[in-house]
Amino acid sequence: MSEPVLVIVDAANVVGSVPDGWWRDRRGAAERLRDSLVPYAADGLPGLPGPVELVLVVEGAARGVGPVPGVRVEAADGSGDDRIAELAASRGERPCVVVTADRGLRQRVEAYGARCVGPRTVRPLPPRRDGRARP
Repeated sequence: MSEPVLVIVDAANVVGSVPDGWWRDRRGAAERLRDSLVPYAADGLPGLPGPVELVLVVEGAARGVGPVPGVRVEAADGSGDDRIAELAASRGERPCVVVTADRGLRQRVEAYGARCVGPRTVRPLPPRRDGRARP
């Protein structure tokens, strides 16, 4: 049996994609994201059936976030983008998907053969205050 697809999540970028007050508690926001990723480990992402190996890359104030079953956490010593690029480069022939909206990071990891998807893949926008559906 082949290894599951490696899915690397850019925590800072995904957390920052929704203005929900994450800047008041970066570590807490990263922990909430980590916990919300757990079902994707078994179920996969849209268009990518599970199971997948999920790696959440954290940096800065979120470095203390620990792993949970289904989600490995990699704390970047420096730049989270650099750690994500290292993980994408070292995956060998294994398929890899990076979750980020960062254009520069997308270019870096695509050069290593990774595919990129946006933050909404794992973090849908919250409901609108007026109750209407989001596009």
